[in-house]
Amino acid sequence: MKSHKQRNIRPTRKLLSCALASCLMLGVAPAVFAQSTAATIRGQVSADSAPATDAKVTATNVATGLTRSVQSNASGGYSLAGLPPGTYRIEVSAAGQTSSQTVTVAVGQTATLNLGVGGVAETAAGEATDLEAVTVQGTMLTETKTSEIATYVSQKQIDSLPQGTRNFLAFADTVPGMQFQTASDGSTKIKSGAQSANGVNVFIDGVGQKNYVLQGGVSGQDSSRGNPFPQSAIGEYKVITQNYKAEFDQLSSAAIVATTRSGSNNFSGSFFWDYTDTNWRKSTEFEQRSNTKAESKDEQYGISFGGPIIQDQAHFFVAYEAKEYESPRTIIPGRGYTIDELPGDIQAQIGTGFLTAPFKENLYFGKVDWAFGDNHYFELTAKYRDEVEVTNIGGENLPSYGTDKVNDETRVDLRYQFNTGNWLNDAHLIYEDTSWGPRPSTSGRGYILTDVTGWNDVIIRTGAGPDYQNKGQSGYGFQDDLTFTGWEGHTVKMGVKYKRIEVSAQEQSPYNPAYYYNIGGSLTQPIHVRFGLPIAGVGDNSAVSRNNQFGLYIQDDWEVNDKLILNFGVRWDYEESPTYLDYVTPADVASSLRSSTAINNPNSGVNVEDYISDGNNRKSFKGAWAPRLGFSYDLAADQRHVIYGGAGRSYDRNLFDNLQLELTKASFATYDFAFQPSCPVAGVGGCLAWDPSYFDPAVLAGLASATGAGREVFMLKNELKTPYSDQFSLGMRNALGDWMTDVTISHIDSKDGFAFLLGNRRPDGSFFPPGSTWDPKPWGQGFPGFGNLILGTNGIETRSNALYVKVEKPYTPSSGWGATFAYTYTDAEENRQAGEVFSLDKPTLADYGWKKAGGVSPHRFVATGIYDAPWGITVSGKLTLATQAPRYITNCFDAPDFNNCSFDQYEPDGTLGFKQFDLAVMKQWAASSNVKLRVRADVLNVFDWVNYAGYDDWRGGPGDANLNFGTPNSQSLPTRTFKLSFGLDW
Repeated sequence: MKSHKQRNIRPTRKLLSCALASCLMLGVAPAVFAQSTAATIRGQVSADSAPATDAKVTATNVATGLTRSVQSNASGGYSLAGLPPGTYRIEVSAAGQTSSQTVTVAVGQTATLNLGVGGVAETAAGEATDLEAVTVQGTMLTETKTSEIATYVSQKQIDSLPQGTRNFLAFADTVPGMQFQTASDGSTKIKSGAQSANGVNVFIDGVGQKNYVLQGGVSGQDSSRGNPFPQSAIGEYKVITQNYKAEFDQLSSAAIVATTRSGSNNFSGSFFWDYTDTNWRKSTEFEQRSNTKAESKDEQYGISFGGPIIQDQAHFFVAYEAKEYESPRTIIPGRGYTIDELPGDIQAQIGTGFLTAPFKENLYFGKVDWAFGDNHYFELTAKYRDEVEVTNIGGENLPSYGTDKVNDETRVDLRYQFNTGNWLNDAHLIYEDTSWGPRPSTSGRGYILTDVTGWNDVIIRTGAGPDYQNKGQSGYGFQDDLTFTGWEGHTVKMGVKYKRIEVSAQEQSPYNPAYYYNIGGSLTQPIHVRFGLPIAGVGDNSAVSRNNQFGLYIQDDWEVNDKLILNFGVRWDYEESPTYLDYVTPADVASSLRSSTAINNPNSGVNVEDYISDGNNRKSFKGAWAPRLGFSYDLAADQRHVIYGGAGRSYDRNLFDNLQLELTKASFATYDFAFQPSCPVAGVGGCLAWDPSYFDPAVLAGLASATGAGREVFMLKNELKTPYSDQFSLGMRNALGDWMTDVTISHIDSKDGFAFLLGNRRPDGSFFPPGSTWDPKPWGQGFPGFGNLILGTNGIETRSNALYVKVEKPYTPSSGWGATFAYTYTDAEENRQAGEVFSLDKPTLADYGWKKAGGVSPHRFVATGIYDAPWGITVSGKLTLATQAPRYITNCFDAPDFNNCSFDQYEPDGTLGFKQFDLAVMKQWAASSNVKLRVRADVLNVFDWVNYAGYDDWRGGPGDANLNFGTPNSQSLPTRTFKLSFGLDW
């Protein structure tokens, strides 16, 4: 590692040297004029104490040879935009004289670098960086002048901090307001504030990875244990929780902006292998109770390699990563029952009650870049993801009831940048193809054991499962961003985006018939059956929509003076979804709805004409105008104390998984029949006398209507809106020596979330009978000739007030250590649980009332540290603490009867709902002049703190308390786990 001696320089120069060299390399300086993933270097050129007009400024990437040049304007100003993040040698030539220095810029960052020639001192010291590391003497100061609420995650943090899975998004929870959540089944998701994960978008190399069909926000992250991208191919990223610029689209919460690694002028490669298994982890609390431990294994391995194709012009980089998991699962019967209370044949299937769920993922990434002269730059990147796993086992589900799931994704991006003078054009041609396909693990019929209180109160499930789906998105896109820096004091960016995406869904649920049995009655004669069948001659149980997406924006970042920066932007988005727009309500459905005296009763609150479509009366939402305003004010024009804030609107989108049900449910009907003696009169209201022939699928199919009469009907509102959030913030950043502090207050209103409501009504138009506020709901009281009516509309809202506190001492090689502290206080409420689309217990969303945001901890604290110990050892740690989050329950215990239960909330016992401390130690040494070996040990959950993932949320019947209420029934992983890693770099 090279070092540099301190020169006798002015304090101002030292400050800028720090900000532009050390801090920028580490990726901790926020962006002023964000260029998505590209960086910008700007400033003034002086010669002989005067502005240097028409000076030539050239930036050369020291790793790849990429070169960009620009001429300074009449006042000596210059701007080099669209630079891939990295280290650059900056040369300036004016009046026959030349000077140079080296700086490093991070993803999406703008750095101010004032240059001087002809005896005029520069305001940033060139000796501050080299190709490998940064050593700076004196006070360090990061760039603070931005209105974004943004935090950078550096390559050092990704490489060093403890981590159980190589999901690069796992480090985002070091940012105030962010959560990286791991469910009890090992699936992961990222969310911000009180909104669901659907509101997040991840931009890789400037291209959004949005999931248009399924939940999770990011493509491929719906209920998956896999990673969205190979971590070894990620360079660094930043997390913008609020006040993002107008260039960011299809999101309503956080934007995560990442850049991929590129090859350099030197060949280099890396190999890793991580491993842990049953013997290296502590038993869960449930395993300890039974003195049995489920087999488990976590193995990850991969290789990356890159280098030159043509020196200084073209390079390549490839990466491969794999994950092989055997994850433990625990069988826990529902309704408070124990395994010993179950029938003998069920106990025999359960065995010890501990299972293993396999998972395998392969991730491939490739990249080729080519710089053609100073003005042309090409990139071609491709990613392929392939994963298979077994899901839906554990808890109440035995292995036979599980689901085999495949999850595949291909993405290709061809990027071309053209740079001339004050103009930069950045264009992308995009291709994507994803598929998500759960299938039942076994075929036949399902066996569901229920409680005496009702057929739907599940105790255990076995036999064939119900889940058959085939969903995905594929198509092409084009986006173009144009940046102009020739207007003094302004950086103007504008862009256009078009995508032609085919979204598709096939859903047959239940795929296998399910028979329900009463644990208090006969275990051979069912009390109920539920099955589904395609309707002959009506579609193929699938929906395909070739959607057109359009987006436009313009952004002006105006540096009014050396203290004040104003950000003005607006974007407009529009989407055409033919499956929704062109849908024609079947004539028999429309006629029956219009003739229904119950639904058309003034008391119903339902206007059927709002949902009946003739194929021409639906229009795409055109009101998605999103203004975004921001400011930053540097109190002393020295970047030490900056007040900043912003206000803006951001539109997301309606998931196709919700919209497609109107069509697919019209061609696939679900049927429910009860069997005597659980129902009163055979032949009335779906009540049948039991006959063993009903086990025969052909006989069962004979109960279904050939025309679909009696089927459940889904209908969407003809004027659906697009979900959005309004965001407001005010904060202050302070540079205190080597430390940065950031305190922000935030308010977010999220509106027009999508929900399904029950459209059934009683003969007088009411939802509940007199004297009831909960049951009996009007199930089965649909409209003539049909079953239940399910209405899709907008209306889910969240309101959140938050305090974000961030304290950071960035890691530098010279200091040998770094630390971050992130605290979030959240006071949030919602009118329906975030992510819960089906709201069928009340006639309107307003009837649910406002409650605390479920799953959102009021207090959350995350601290990390990295330390260079002696003998080439690096030690790092991460501490996460969160208070208990509210949980939703159905409260019948405090009700006079089952007809007047209520939605309620409670917080489980204990002050902290989550606590975990992780530790990592890594040793690296040179095996030869070109090869380095490394060994690393991670200890996850060092103190083996128990974190629960689920509880028995049944409060009990009227006056009859559930004695197990609030009792944990599943545990979050990891328990204390030791993980060993080996690596090789060359």
